[in-house]
Amino acid sequence: MTVTVVPLYGTKTDLTISPENLASSATFVAGVESNQIDNTTTRYDDALLDGFVTVGTTPTINTKILVFVWGANVSLATQALDVLDGTGSAETITSAGVMYGILRQAVVLTVDSTTSDRRYGFSNISVKRALGLEVLPPFWGVFVAHNTGVNTNVTAGNHKISYVGVKREIVTA
Repeated sequence: MTVTVVPLYGTKTDLTISPENLASSATFVAGVESNQIDNTTTRYDDALLDGFVTVGTTPTINTKILVFVWGANVSLATQALDVLDGTGSAETITSAGVMYGILRQAVVLTVDSTTSDRRYGFSNISVKRALGLEVLPPFWGVFVAHNTGVNTNVTAGNHKISYVGVKREIVTA
């Protein structure tokens, strides 16, 4: 009898997050958070992020769009992480020092052109690895900020962040 552990992928799920018309933040403390993801029922070992953010009109070259993740052992409905309350909304974190204490950088997108409305995408970003954990925490979410010098594209459909949950399945043959 052979025992093998194989990945079991969940359904792709769009996060509730609205990075459209998001103002630039030199220190990345102003951005937008997603709704928190409750992992207490699905109990995924990991989640793979993918998505894209579209810059606005004539962004500054050599700037960044940062996608952060956060994890919590309690629902943000009962205990916020600074200003992050688990509800998809624009937020300004108290300071860069506070931000780097509660968020982990998952994606760095380098804006390499002044071209307006260019889409910058990413895929297969492991949330648990970004958090430095063995498995996903009970609750987690995403925070997006940028320093492009202009607001992001104003159309909601020009931005999207999704995830696919991953579990381990034991197969015997």
